[in-house]
Amino acid sequence: MDVVSSALQAMGLFIVTNVDDIIVLSLFFARGAGQRGTTTKIIVGQYLGFGGILVASVAVTFGAGLFLPDDAIPYFGLIPLLLGAFAAWQVWRNGDDDDDSMADKPVGALTVAAVTFANGGDNIGVYVPVFLAVGTGALVAYCIVFLALVAVLVLAAKFVATRKPIAEVLERWEHILFPLVLIVLGLVILIEGGAFGL
Repeated sequence: MDVVSSALQAMGLFIVTNVDDIIVLSLFFARGAGQRGTTTKIIVGQYLGFGGILVASVAVTFGAGLFLPDDAIPYFGLIPLLLGAFAAWQVWRNGDDDDDSMADKPVGALTVAAVTFANGGDNIGVYVPVFLAVGTGALVAYCIVFLALVAVLVLAAKFVATRKPIAEVLERWEHILFPLVLIVLGLVILIEGGAFGL
């Protein structure tokens, strides 16, 4: 019963801390629409990014705070901020000719991983106290459940992005929404974490 209880708690914690990723991942799906291997790249990137979050959380839990001080976590907001600024610059440079430039905007696994990790900086702050409060067996159960739910999260985002009304909105406005969401995400991470004395 202890394992079942830990698994249920892990599911709740994962949903609460990662529901916002559905929006970001949906935008990645919109950006990669019609490109071969988009789903695979997003899944690989999400696993790499979330794997980094889990490794950092477990490392901090086991006293490796020297490698990732709490004060460093908010600065991960610079990653989506810079990626969003670069995407906005590309939109500005290409003007309204967005349809012709779709081939120039492939979705890369490393980009997805970087955004996922940056967006999950606050997850580390949530996971560490929970991991400290549970035993090693429960911690392993949490990690297994989290990793299983990553695939569910990606499939949910793909489902959202491929619904016709949503897909039409994303296709029409993706070139504006993608950089905007990344920039706002980066700013929220920086501001909420108190980076640069904000």
